[in-house]
Amino acid sequence: MSVLPLVFTSGWASGVNAYAVVLLLGLFGLTGVSDDVPQTLQRPEVLIAAGVLFLLETVADKIPYVDSVWDSAHTVIRPLAGAWVGALLAGHSGSLSDVAAGLVGGSTALASHAVKAGTRMAVNTSPEPVSNIVLSLAEDLGVGGIVSFAMFHPEAAAIICAVLLVSGLVVMVFLVSRIRRFLRRRAQRREERRLASRIQGPP
Repeated sequence: MSVLPLVFTSGWASGVNAYAVVLLLGLFGLTGVSDDVPQTLQRPEVLIAAGVLFLLETVADKIPYVDSVWDSAHTVIRPLAGAWVGALLAGHSGSLSDVAAGLVGGSTALASHAVKAGTRMAVNTSPEPVSNIVLSLAEDLGVGGIVSFAMFHPEAAAIICAVLLVSGLVVMVFLVSRIRRFLRRRAQRREERRLASRIQGPP
């Protein structure tokens, strides 16, 4: 069970920024910082793909409304990434079954993704873009910091992630009204575009 804290931490971080997790773990393994990183994550093609996608997410995540569209597209990707990384870590260490690790990593990633996506919807009810940028930077730094910390103190990192996850879920309860407002606005904009296309008609 020794790999379980790292699986949980990587799952939480994957729900926030899966590409950063894959990139960081791969680099830590490639540079010899940690022996707990599977060879699959250290492959050049995996690191290059994760790096490119991380850069795309870095930009998309800081643009109002674009960030929510990006989150919607990653509702499946982030949990799958958390499950994949968890299964790889378990298979590499041999201390936890792949299936159990995949379930832990995937479910944790899904929960943290839900917190992130819901928070972004609430933030997007504000017209200014500064809050999106600040929140995105905080998430990027948080993921980088917690994954790095987990390399040396996996148990402590897992406890921090658990506290952050529970706190985020509690905050979500208080943001429900703002999230509903965001969804109403998005539905209204879609309806307006649909009506405008009907009025214009075929050329």
